Amino acid sequence: MKRTELREGTMHKLFAITFRICFRFGLFVLAFAFVFSGLAHASLPLSSNVPGGIAIIPLGSVSTSADTPQTWFGDQPVLVTSDHELWYAVVGLPLDVTPGPHELRVKMGGVTKTQDFEVNTKHYPEQHITLEDTSKVELSAEDEARADRELAVIQELKHHWRAAQDTDLAFILPVKGRLAGRFGVHRFFNGEPRSPHAGLDVAVARGTPVKASAHGTVLAVDDYFFNGRTIFVDHGNGLITMYCHLERIDVKTGDTVRKGQRIGLSGKTGRATGPHLHWSVVLNGAMVDPELFIPVKHKRR
Repeated sequence: MKRTELREGTMHKLFAITFRICFRFGLFVLAFAFVFSGLAHASLPLSSNVPGGIAIIPLGSVSTSADTPQTWFGDQPVLVTSDHELWYAVVGLPLDVTPGPHELRVKMGGVTKTQDFEVNTKHYPEQHITLEDTSKVELSAEDEARADRELAVIQELKHHWRAAQDTDLAFILPVKGRLAGRFGVHRFFNGEPRSPHAGLDVAVARGTPVKASAHGTVLAVDDYFFNGRTIFVDHGNGLITMYCHLERIDVKTGDTVRKGQRIGLSGKTGRATGPHLHWSVVLNGAMVDPELFIPVKHKRR
């Protein structure tokens, strides 16, 4: 017998024993959760219960509730999906969330309850950036007013909710290149502290085709002071992707896009030190680490 067959047989025995023990103590749902946590979840992002991460919370068996459960983190509705016959809440955790105990409100089978989960501490590194164009750091009154108006618009877009049955959580990288600026880094522009980096920077040449990470609907396109030419794609159920600093935009608001479809060209518009794509992922209104949605084999460091 091959070594891989022996290993698989041993794992199946371990899962079976664990399931019988859990079931004996009435932990039916937890047994499923433990067993499947050791397997690949093709439809789920990686779980990371930290600020800027994603909490994957099992809700129960699909056979118990055929209707999709409804969940809320605070006042914000949360995406729910099924995987291996279990319902899961996929909760985006804001970068400013307080580590410690939190709760999810769950409505399932006509019953509303709360489900506790924990958010752990994470310390992100610092990044110091020098910009020759100081007008992007020390804003004039006019530019500051514009930036504030745009921030209000972006905040509203981030909390957009569209119920959908076909949200695809298996993202692709919009462009292939070196992963330069990582998510969550505390940034300093010309020595001045600024907001943490709420996306993933991919270093690519100007004019590189940028592709949609998954199918969805173009929620908005615009040219912003900081983000430059930007596309928002709504993937349904509070999952939104942003593509920033584009040289060119090839779609318009309301367009339906498919996974892998070209939506624009990379550039260095807005506040950028060089050509690259800034890619952000929004989940239930929270900016989360895009790398949690990308399989390791698709990454290039």
